[in-house]
Amino acid sequence: MSVHRIRSSDDTFRATIDAMTDAPQRSEFSWRTIPAPSRMAPSTWACTGEILVHDDELASGRLVVLHDPAGQESWDGTYRMVALVQAQLEPEFAVEAMLGDVAWSWVTESLELHDAEARELGCTATRVVSQSYGALASRASTVDVEMRVSWTPEPMVASAASGAPQDSGQDDQPAIDLEPHFAAWTAMLAAAGGLPPAPPHIAPIAPTHRARAPRPEEAGGAR
Repeated sequence: MSVHRIRSSDDTFRATIDAMTDAPQRSEFSWRTIPAPSRMAPSTWACTGEILVHDDELASGRLVVLHDPAGQESWDGTYRMVALVQAQLEPEFAVEAMLGDVAWSWVTESLELHDAEARELGCTATRVVSQSYGALASRASTVDVEMRVSWTPEPMVASAASGAPQDSGQDDQPAIDLEPHFAAWTAMLAAAGGLPPAPPHIAPIAPTHRARAPRPEEAGGAR
């Protein structure tokens, strides 16, 4: 099964994705490609990612990159980033009334940190508190946070180091450099996992809160 859907003529999208994924990332981050949705845009690409510190998974998520050379009105552009961020926080967050605002700050500050200029930015943050009773009362309470984020990257001239070509030959559209946006999604995962901002190749730092990504069975029950 193909892990992405790229039109055979969409060389620009292919080169843009290659340049984005070739960029260095922080040492705690790992990712792999997955099958991308086929009905959201003519060309799509997707991956999953995790933040790992000493083999402990602190946060996980998914990123989908959409491209429609003709543009879509709801995007206000030809590219769209659609991200998912999941983590399990300490029980103290169950009474944190401002958790939604904190989650939103993870999004905006991550974009700003990596100079990822965006428009039409939206986010939905969901908090799920699980408490057990009766025969299961010995189980600790858990707090899961799930953030669904989408934004349109601002067109910009790709740097010579990025390797992304100018978007010539496709209606004279400006080039898109997605490296900062991929790094911003990584920063969102790190923030949800309790890690402070850090550039690539920095040694792992102890998380500020003991967050971990929900296990598949836990995530399924939380939805």
